Amino acid sequence: MSLAARLRAYLFAGILVTAPISITLYIAWIIIDAVDRMVSGIIPAAYNPESLLPVTIPGVGLLVVLVFLILVGMFAAGFVGRGLVHIGEGVVGRMPVLRGIYSSVKQIFETVLANKSNAFREVVLVEFPRRGAWTMAFVTAPTTGEVKDLVGDDELLNVFVPTTPNPTGGYLLFVPRREVRTLTMTVEEGLKFIISGGIVTGPDRRPVPEQDRQKLLAGE
Repeated sequence: MSLAARLRAYLFAGILVTAPISITLYIAWIIIDAVDRMVSGIIPAAYNPESLLPVTIPGVGLLVVLVFLILVGMFAAGFVGRGLVHIGEGVVGRMPVLRGIYSSVKQIFETVLANKSNAFREVVLVEFPRRGAWTMAFVTAPTTGEVKDLVGDDELLNVFVPTTPNPTGGYLLFVPRREVRTLTMTVEEGLKFIISGGIVTGPDRRPVPEQDRQKLLAGE
């Protein structure tokens, strides 16, 4: 290997090592700085951490927000707190526009944050947007209610098809179980695969005979 090729390989290796760390730290710094600015604008100047401390410590605002959320959670878990939350939800429930927004946002947060529920249950492949074109997706729950009754399939699944590289947006499909192909990769590996545009792939956890059979079918 020539000196130029070796230096180029070292350069790429350095980028692969430093880029993910640098970007992660930069995004974390932006979030911490934004929260600090928000908190400093809300707290009175006399109680502002920058006024009480001789130096500015990044992350104090984020710590204040975390403590505030914990205190709110402790209060809401008590008898009085539950009563006030119930009254507040009753008031919002009488407002035509706000009740729809509130119920939707609350249901999303309960689904994502509740320990007893997983937002994404398994990674699958579905034919989308046309037959013969396969897309990676996530099963969120079995389909129930009016949608299942109208479709008339015995086993229907709610399938979320995320977009690349931003998986927060996408499409919600209702697909029969027999038309999806379940992958062995974890949800985290599936998200990495989608965010990277297929560059980062997880390990193949299928049994060895199944892998060999697929290779024979593919003509490898």
